[in-house]
Amino acid sequence: MRKILIVGAGQSGLQLALGLQSRGYEVTLMSNRTADEIRAGRVMSTQCMFHTALQHERDLEVNFWESQTPRIEGLGVSVAGPESQRVIDWVGKLDGYAQSVDQRVKMAGWLETFAQRGGQLVIHGAAVSDLDFFARRYDLVMVSAGKGELVSMFGRDASRSPYDAPQRALAVAYVHGLGPRPEHPEFDAVRCNLVPGVGELFVMPTFTTSGRADILFWEGVPGGPLDVFQGVKDPQEHLALALELMERYTPWEYARATKVEPTDANATLSGRYAPIVRNPVGRLPGGGLVLGVADVVVANDPITGQGSNSASKCAAAYLASITEHGDRPFDEAWMRATFDRYWDTAQHVTKWTNAMLAPPPEHILDLIGAAGGLQPVADRFANGFDNPADFENFFYDPELAGSYLAAVSAQVQAGA
Repeated sequence: MRKILIVGAGQSGLQLALGLQSRGYEVTLMSNRTADEIRAGRVMSTQCMFHTALQHERDLEVNFWESQTPRIEGLGVSVAGPESQRVIDWVGKLDGYAQSVDQRVKMAGWLETFAQRGGQLVIHGAAVSDLDFFARRYDLVMVSAGKGELVSMFGRDASRSPYDAPQRALAVAYVHGLGPRPEHPEFDAVRCNLVPGVGELFVMPTFTTSGRADILFWEGVPGGPLDVFQGVKDPQEHLALALELMERYTPWEYARATKVEPTDANATLSGRYAPIVRNPVGRLPGGGLVLGVADVVVANDPITGQGSNSASKCAAAYLASITEHGDRPFDEAWMRATFDRYWDTAQHVTKWTNAMLAPPPEHILDLIGAAGGLQPVADRFANGFDNPADFENFFYDPELAGSYLAAVSAQVQAGA
C-alpha cells in the first residue's frame, strides 16, 4: 500500500485525502487545527462552488450538506454609474446550481470523516524541517497549506504572475437577516456589483454553523475608499463599515441589508494578497521533493469566485494522476506532468481573473451591457464561472466578442 502525506486541511487537501483514502492508499493528513478549532474559529473564505466542483464532491460522496444548503440558480451583474445609480442590472441562469458551504462547517466535518474512516490525522503546524524528515518515509508528500513557511519552497513563476502586489483589499462578513433581491425573489443568485474605479461588492447565500446565511464581500482597490477594513477585528464594527459603503456605493443592495446582523463572533475577515503562480515542485534541504497543491501553486484573486472551485478541480486532477500512476515512483517529471494536467484548466482561471482585475476594455463593457437585453449572453457569462475556458471563445478578443453579439442579436430578432 502506497503511503502519502498531505500537509494542509483545506478544500484541496481534504478532498484529495478523502479520495485517496477511498481508493485504498495509506494517507496521513497534517492539519494545524483540530475539527473543533476550525468549527469555532474565524470564517476563512467566500466560497461559491459551481456545478463541476460540486460534482467532484458528489463523486466522492462527501457532499454532506447539499440538501441543507441554498441552491444558487443565477449569477447577476450590476454596474454603478453616476450618483450610485445602476446603469446595468441583469441576472444569468446557471445550467447547474451552485452552492456555498462555510469552510468552517465543511473542513471540520471532512476532517472528522477522514479520521473516522481510519486516516492518520496529525495535528501539527508543519515546518520545512518536518517535511525533510517525512519525505524519506512516504512515497509522496504534497503541500496544500497555502500560507506560512512551507510556501517559500515553491518559487514564483514570473512568466505567469503579472502582479507583484495585492490588487484588491478584501473584506468579508457573514450575516443573518438579509432580504431577497426584489428583482428575482423566487430564486437565489450570486450578485456581482461593480463600482468602476472603486471596487466590487459580492453578495451570496451560504450555509454556515448556524444555518442559512448570506455573505457580504467587498473587494476594494488598494488605497481607495473601500480600503478601510485593515485592523478592524470587531464583527459589529466591520459590518457597520460594510453597510456604510453599501449605502454609499450600492444602495440597491443596502436596501435589503438594513436588518442584518453578524452570524457569530467570528463572522468577519479582512486581508489582501498578491495573485501568484508558483513552481509546482519544492526541493527540501535533504534533497527530497514535494508537490504543491491548489493555491500553494496557483493563487488567484477571489474577484471571479474561483478559489474553492480551483481547489476542487486540482484535487480531482491530482487524484486521477496518482491512481493512474500505479506503483511507479513519484519523481519530478511526474510531479510536473501532474501540475500541467491541472494547469490545463487553471490557466483559464488565471487569465480571466487577471483580466477582471484590470480596467475593462470597451468590448468587455459592450458584452456586459448587452447581457441586459440579450438573455443568452447573460446566461453564457454566468456559466463561465463554472467553465472559465469558454471565455476564450467570446470574451477577450474584440472581434470574437463583436461577432458573438451580432450572432445572438440576429437569433433573438429572428425568434421575436
